[in-house]
Parts: sequence; C-alpha cells; structure tokens
Amino acid sequence: MKVLLAEDEPRIAADIATALKASGMAVDIVRDGEAAWFAGDVENYDAAILDLGLPKLDGLTVLKRWRANARRFPVLILTARGMWTERVDGINSGADDYLPKPFEMEELLARLRAILRRSAGQSAPVLKSGPLLLDTRQMRISLRGVPISLSPLEYRLLAFLMHHAGRVVAPTELAEHLYDSGNDRDPNTIEVIVARLRRKLGSDIIETRRGFGYLMPDDPA
Repeated sequence: MKVLLAEDEPRIAADIATALKASGMAVDIVRDGEAAWFAGDVENYDAAILDLGLPKLDGLTVLKRWRANARRFPVLILTARGMWTERVDGINSGADDYLPKPFEMEELLARLRAILRRSAGQSAPVLKSGPLLLDTRQMRISLRGVPISLSPLEYRLLAFLMHHAGRVVAPTELAEHLYDSGNDRDPNTIEVIVARLRRKLGSDIIETRRGFGYLMPDDPA
C-alpha cells in the first residue's frame, strides 16, 4: 500500500513516515499544498494523510481539487485547528476521517488502516483468503494457523492483493502501489516477488490470469 503524506513540519513528517514504513507501507512525503495537489493528481495512492495548515495551498483546497478531479483515494486529515466547523468542512469536502494534533501514532495508524479497509470494501482488521490470514494491525501472516515470515516487499504485495481480493490486478498497478516514487517500478520485478510468495504460501494461493495480472480469490475452493 502506498500513502501520500502532506505535512510541512519536518519532525512530524519524519515520525509519521517512519511509523508508516514500519507498518509495511510505501510513503511519499510532500511539504506544501501545491506539491500535494500535483502528487495526488498524477500518482495512484491508496490513501493520503493531509495536514490542513500547509503553505502555498491550504489542505482543504487541495482536498477539494482532488475530489473535483475524481481522485477518490481515502484521505485522513490532520489539523491543529480547534474550530469544529473546519473539521466539518473537511468531511463535507471529501475527507474520510480527521485527527487533531497532537495525536498518538497508534491512533493515526489505526484510523489509516480503517479507511484503507473501507475503501477496499473490507471491514475486519484481519483479512482472509481461504486458509491464509493477514492481520493488518500486527502485520502477521499465517497459513492454516502456521506463522509465515515475509520480507517487506512480499508483505506489501500480499496485503495489496488481499485488500483487493476478487479483482485481477495488473503488474503495472502492483508496481505503482508497491514502491514510493523514488524507487524503480519495473513491473518485471513483480513476477519475482509473486514467485517468492508462492514458494512460501503454496502455488495455488495467488492465481495468474495470463495477459491480465494476478488474483487473490475472495473465497477460494
């Protein structure tokens, strides 16, 4: 899963990015509203964390422009402002949740995981595909009750497929959501990661649809 973080305070941005990466997510950081608007308009993100008090262009304007351009990824607003009316404006403009500053990092992660699940049509924090379970809170994977150890890239790819179970996902889309913008997004590497996952989880866990992509079944036989 790939997240856009729009936060102009360097310490807060660094702390959030560290927590997101430790939770198995790729992160792009921008420091002002103009950069946030552009990044969200041209890149495919699974979610955005958006500070309302950004320089150059305020967060509420950024959000309104995203929604006006049909950018539908979920958005978690951060705000140091005390006015409840501003938080209502954010929700009415298309935000999925908000979190006032200062906040606890665990709460931010919990809220972010929740909006990611909702946007993918998932409700429970533990994702299931047949005998495979993925606990999004603990980043734990088990197969028929046996814990499975995955690398960060393997975890991110599996988590994306399980969030979108029942849908065929192209290698190019997986590459876009697996890496941050500073890394190579060669779709050919996806085949290598899928092969490693199959060695660990079994060849029938992830289906290949030739010419289209990969599928994690909703309810495999």
